[in-house]
Amino acid sequence: MATGSLTRVTLAELVATLSLAADLGMGRPMERVLRQTLVAMRLGAAAGMDQATCGSAYYTSLLAWVGCAVDTTELAGLFGDEFELYADTRDEDLDRVTMAVFVARHLGRGKSGFRRIGMMGKFLATAGRSVQQVMESHCRVTSDLADRLGLGSGVCEPLLQTFERWDGQGVPGSVRADGLAPAIRLVHLADAIEAFHHAGGAAAALHLARERRGTQFDPGLVDCFCARHAEILDGLGSVSAWEEVIALDPQLGAALSDDQLERALAAFADFSDLKSPLRIGHSRAVAELAAQAGQALGLPAADVVMLRRAALVHDIGMIGVPSGVWDELGEWSVAQRERARTHPYLTGRMLARMPLLAEVGRCASLHHERLDGSGYPHGLGGEALSLPVRILGAADVYNALRQPRPHRPALDAGAAEQTMREEVRAGRLDGEAVHAVLEAAGHRVRRRAGLPSGLTARETEVLVRLGQGRSNPEIAAELHVSRKTVSSHVEHIYIKLGVKTRTGAALFAMRHGLIETAGEPGT
Repeated sequence: MATGSLTRVTLAELVATLSLAADLGMGRPMERVLRQTLVAMRLGAAAGMDQATCGSAYYTSLLAWVGCAVDTTELAGLFGDEFELYADTRDEDLDRVTMAVFVARHLGRGKSGFRRIGMMGKFLATAGRSVQQVMESHCRVTSDLADRLGLGSGVCEPLLQTFERWDGQGVPGSVRADGLAPAIRLVHLADAIEAFHHAGGAAAALHLARERRGTQFDPGLVDCFCARHAEILDGLGSVSAWEEVIALDPQLGAALSDDQLERALAAFADFSDLKSPLRIGHSRAVAELAAQAGQALGLPAADVVMLRRAALVHDIGMIGVPSGVWDELGEWSVAQRERARTHPYLTGRMLARMPLLAEVGRCASLHHERLDGSGYPHGLGGEALSLPVRILGAADVYNALRQPRPHRPALDAGAAEQTMREEVRAGRLDGEAVHAVLEAAGHRVRRRAGLPSGLTARETEVLVRLGQGRSNPEIAAELHVSRKTVSSHVEHIYIKLGVKTRTGAALFAMRHGLIETAGEPGT
């Protein structure tokens, strides 16, 4: 795979992918935010808004709810399952009075009556400051992401107004009416239109817009929608929202550079780690370990790039699982375990929308698979798991062990190494991948004497089997890798040794004592 093929990804595609994460993180149907964005763009055009405003609304719409989907630990602590909370907000017109009633109804859900009374007392004593702080934090997190993606003040500033209202009764309540950015006014109305249209059709959307005209929504935009609702809602329930939204890209499909893509994926990494505070920095650390291990094992440069990028986004699917699962102090229930085990699948599902990152997404989605087939979500094993997948799995396990989790403290380096080696002996993790990850993490790992001609340990194993007359399929079966991987190793061996035949490779192996050093296959 050529490295350059990965750079033809657009910012619109990446941000649209984050919108899918927001859908999952709020327990809503996939492409809900995409349909909202389509409504916002149609409404902006119908209202005669200029190109700059519509461009700001495009990215503001795609990012507006991302903050709600990631930094949810405090929210879950206040209200329980955040998915249930978000589902209940959809039908509410939450000005300050109804917000207080709404909070009173949901605060401390799932906790004892005594605990709920205490939480309500604190809420009233602080005038709801705890809830307001969570909402403001979500806005800041999303605005910061927009800044990191280079979207500028035209997107960053409207995102800070995500929970404001036309009548000034929103959060934090510092702006109202024309003080609201036009982009966020479009998003506010488009969000509600999409939700009510999805649930009850055009009549429900029209009723909602008229009912909240001049309170939650800009009256001028409401009037425009009511007058032109047929064209704004045309085909909304049946269009391919992804394709429609990508086609409306204000940057006209401009490709990201290699560095821009790397920074964007690093932002994805940080966002996925926000889902649980104890995981902060996990994805970046896994990416560093995996890339170093991949280089040590002789992966081609393009595969190392792919591996690093897969590691950065490997946990983005965690956003689609409630925070209460990740923050559980005790043993998971069966239901919690099943929800947790969906996150690699969700990662792959989100990234599959971008064909040019398909290999990255597939590698990322397999990081919990194991050689013996005991992993998830697909139960793959053996040669179905490429060397990059094995490296990613090992790097993920190692760094997770070195970080604390709600149910256990962090392991020290020695205990983490011992656990990794136990996983190898049990047949779940690849020994070569674990060896390389441990070295990348600074462990002093015993090594075989230096190998000639720059051969890696895996290439030496392949070379030995070539010398013993094994065919490529036989080597693949013995090493539990794909035939394609073996062919790639053989090609690299020939280049490094300066030979063109198996016979030449076998002579080199015997001349350097490699067959005796390596021993019989399987030892």
